[in-house]
Amino acid sequence: MIGIICAMQIEADGITALMKSPETEAFAGMKFTSGIIHDKKVVVVVCGVGKVNAAMCTLMLIEKYRPDAVINSGVAGSLSAKVSIGDIVVATNSVEHDMNTTALGDRQGEVSFPDGAVTYFECDKKISDALCNACKVIPGTRVEKGTVASGDIFVSDRKKRLHIADEFNALACEMEGAAVGHVCFSCKVPYGIIRAISDDLDENKGMDFVKFCEMASRKTVCAADNFIKSL
Repeated sequence: MIGIICAMQIEADGITALMKSPETEAFAGMKFTSGIIHDKKVVVVVCGVGKVNAAMCTLMLIEKYRPDAVINSGVAGSLSAKVSIGDIVVATNSVEHDMNTTALGDRQGEVSFPDGAVTYFECDKKISDALCNACKVIPGTRVEKGTVASGDIFVSDRKKRLHIADEFNALACEMEGAAVGHVCFSCKVPYGIIRAISDDLDENKGMDFVKFCEMASRKTVCAADNFIKSL
């Protein structure tokens, strides 16, 4: 089974529309819809905004559905001139850019575990490669692979975006991906992240995000469809 965690309802609706025999269950206010796409078992859920919602959703998904892999799909803001509105970033890894215990001597973004510390949550390479291939067939879409940075803040200030880019060598920022990666790392479940760019490095106001969400969601739904078909 493939688990897909969406940032937006419009994405989840697009994916569930592809399903045969969909069934919906609700847990903790989140609706999990499972069904068949291209003869593969798939479950889709909208997690809500922010890292806590994403982490809670990911753990419930893993515990209740035991997916072979988890994909986090959504939109993001550009941190680099390499990607602009309508382009897609496929993550090679993710980082919690707002995690800060530097006063204790840790590096920015470092997450402490009982048996060590992790800064970058590595995506499964096979999943990332397959997602990248799935995106390349979408017309008029540039695809880049790299780091996705997540934090509990909508980063609209250009200087803050450049700081995150410099600190973590990241291509895009959003609010959920690294939390999904955090839980998948702890549960030893392969994961991947796909992000359509909704606002670029220079035009990065909140209204740009709203304006381009529908366009971005069409691309991520198409990518998810292509990805599932390739498995």
